[in-house]
Amino acid sequence: MNRRFSCLIALSLLCCAAVAQSQTSDPAAATAPTAAPAAAPEAVTSTQSSTVAQFQKIEDAWSNAVNKHDQYGLELVLSPLLVDVSATGDVTTRNQQVAQVINGDDKTVSLTQRVVTVRMLGDAAVANGTYTLHHRVNGQPVDEKGVFTHVFERVRGGWLCVNSQRTVLRTVTGQKEKEKKQSTAEDPFHIPFFSKGDKSSSDQ
Repeated sequence: MNRRFSCLIALSLLCCAAVAQSQTSDPAAATAPTAAPAAAPEAVTSTQSSTVAQFQKIEDAWSNAVNKHDQYGLELVLSPLLVDVSATGDVTTRNQQVAQVINGDDKTVSLTQRVVTVRMLGDAAVANGTYTLHHRVNGQPVDEKGVFTHVFERVRGGWLCVNSQRTVLRTVTGQKEKEKKQSTAEDPFHIPFFSKGDKSSSDQ
């Protein structure tokens, strides 16, 4: 009985030693750090002809829809969630943009847009470029030139604009340049003197 009990104890010790050896046989594996989570993809700014050309086609379709007062063409490039901020600060939706195209009285409207860079952000893209908008203001023709930022969302394999922001490039007109030439440094510091009548009365 004692002999059998001793054998069982010896067998248990051998099993414990085998388990301990298997745990320490690969110390590198025991101390190996856990894998770090995959980093999020970085934004890629592209000026490559293929990417720029892709979004240039979208901008051209947008411009043609405005120039031809094409409701359907405009709806193909503008998202129902569009927020458009004009160069004058007016905020409009897609429905309002479409209404302006259909009901616009200005038949001279002409929009040209040129993409310069495109930044890819997964299912979103940010296009930056320049634009020229010919229209009438108070009956006078105006060529509005500026820069734009358009944010696009990938929808069903295509791209729709969800946000538009335009900024006019400021230029100094000929009239302002003329006024600057006529002004002198003494004008802001001109101090009115007493008239002769005031001076004579003060001497008395």
